[in-house]
Amino acid sequence: MKLFILLLGFPGVGKLTIARELSPLLTAKVIDNHWFNNPILRLLDDDGTTPLPKGIWEYIGRVRQAVLDAIVAYGPPSANFISTHAGIEGDERSNRTFQQIAGAARECEALLVPVRLLCDEEELARRVATPARRDRLKSIDAQASREKSRRAQVLAPQHPFALNLDVTSKTAEASAAAIHAHILRMTTGELGSVQGNGVVALP
Repeated sequence: MKLFILLLGFPGVGKLTIARELSPLLTAKVIDNHWFNNPILRLLDDDGTTPLPKGIWEYIGRVRQAVLDAIVAYGPPSANFISTHAGIEGDERSNRTFQQIAGAARECEALLVPVRLLCDEEELARRVATPARRDRLKSIDAQASREKSRRAQVLAPQHPFALNLDVTSKTAEASAAAIHAHILRMTTGELGSVQGNGVVALP
């Protein structure tokens, strides 16, 4: 069964690190959201803390769509993919991005598995402030991370195979193993703990 795994979470939660750990477990290709962001962000004087111009995301969305279209047109029939997305609940742009990825999964006749990676506010702020993140043009503003944790929630797609995973005290390896176990239970028909909203929650 072809899989599209979407790792959702705020900056610093470890989406790419977990994706890299999960990739060999599923023989999946990793598609990081910074593949789409960085060709555009490198054109700006981005310091990792100053808010970006709102209009820049329209261009980034076009890059993302081009990559997804290429996957649909030329991706190997049996290829699995792991994507990352820093989506925010109630945000129109975040929803559009989710729909882009969900649309590509449908066109590929792949099973979409959204995974919400959740993290304690202070631990998230500690992770986001890692200086090495700037090498990949990622945000390093710890205070902005705290404010986002207080006023916003990670995008929560209403999807029957969605998973909520608290990674505050989990290593990337443990997080990847939990996601892999969820996928195995789901694909073998053993997933019996789906809640009323269609979301599976793990500690």
